[in-house]
Amino acid sequence: MDYGSRVSDSDGIAGDLPPRSAARFVAALVLVAIAAAGFAIAFRSTLSLTLAAIAGTTNIVTAMTEATWWWRLSLPMVGGLAAGLLGLAVARRGGGGVSDVMEAVALGRTQLSLTVTLIKSAASWCAIVCGGSLGREGPLIQFGGTAGQSIGSWLRIGERDRRVLIAAGTAAGFAAAYNTPLAAVAFVLEIVTGIVVIDTVVPTLIATVIATTLTRAALGAGPIYGVRHFVVTSPGELFAFAGVGLAAALMAFGFTRLVSVGERAFHRPWLRPPWRQALGGLGAGAIIVAVPGVAGNGFEPLNQILDGDLPLRLIAVLVVAKCLATASSVSSGSPGGVFTPTLLIGGCTGYLAGAGLLAAGFDVGPPGGYALIGMAAAIAAATHAPLMAAILAFELSGDYAVVLPLVLATAIATALARTLDRDSIYTAELRERGLSWEPIIARHEPR
Repeated sequence: MDYGSRVSDSDGIAGDLPPRSAARFVAALVLVAIAAAGFAIAFRSTLSLTLAAIAGTTNIVTAMTEATWWWRLSLPMVGGLAAGLLGLAVARRGGGGVSDVMEAVALGRTQLSLTVTLIKSAASWCAIVCGGSLGREGPLIQFGGTAGQSIGSWLRIGERDRRVLIAAGTAAGFAAAYNTPLAAVAFVLEIVTGIVVIDTVVPTLIATVIATTLTRAALGAGPIYGVRHFVVTSPGELFAFAGVGLAAALMAFGFTRLVSVGERAFHRPWLRPPWRQALGGLGAGAIIVAVPGVAGNGFEPLNQILDGDLPLRLIAVLVVAKCLATASSVSSGSPGGVFTPTLLIGGCTGYLAGAGLLAAGFDVGPPGGYALIGMAAAIAAATHAPLMAAILAFELSGDYAVVLPLVLATAIATALARTLDRDSIYTAELRERGLSWEPIIARHEPR
């Protein structure tokens, strides 16, 4: 089935909106933002509290490093098994991913189930708290979108406005996950809707402000990776940043291909859930035994890389191990995101490139700046969203000096990624379901 362009004026939220009750819509928007923020706070807090209660630390990498090899091996398997068992409860209903949100917003042909979202979020929580190599952003984004639909239906908001609420909730969930309100808006506009839909911009901005404010009040303000101050030594260094964009794009492409290979390997008729997820967790655990730094979503080692606190040899091992561990966790069917793991993979790639240039005698800035560029380039290549990736890296670090390198590297990385594969990590899911999602410009004939 081919729907042609992503959103059309005749069938979408970009067209003329019917009259609506402004007060009811605003009330719904506020409730969606509060729900998305509340869920994110609960999800993130319970992860930290559980780790602190069991291991005495909120750092999953530290917990795994201090654990015996047996716990490193078995815990991710237990988490995968629990995720698989929970997934069985909603297996027939399917869905539960970012691709469903994209279809619901752009086409209005998918109903997001609150029950499915909550159960899959619980499955993701189990896999993550046990050390699975997964991102936590997936459940938060999905819940935000589902909250938009559920609250919109409850308040009897019209279909087109309800789709705006889904988009706003998605952005609120993203903002609550990363403390990056502007990148959240760009995520919705570049990825979820595919084009700048004017009717979506203002509600999305308002929702992200509310969600980010509540999340910062509960979990702390400021960039989640801390404020960084990197330098660009000369305009000629832009060529080096362009090279990092190419390298990170190739690494991200290889990672996504590895996940695809893993999915084919795990999805055998004789390997059924929940044993499939348990086997994936066991594979990740086997890697964690040797490299504890791959446990979790990658937040902790990425902070160390930006600070230059990890040796080059460990970073080189980490980037390979993270690809393998994440592919094992995700490909087996444990619900969770690959967004933050991709940031780590790109950060490792960028840091190695920057350190290599320094070792070769080139006059370049600190490798940590190259890690930041690599993070943005890798996520741009994986999502085909250069603007979102550049804004995200800027908001994560608070460093304005690298804005131009970020824009350059993400643009180059996205161009190369689209040459290698027309689908992003999200549109590939839609294409597997027979939905074509083409980024084309709408044509209007002159009158």
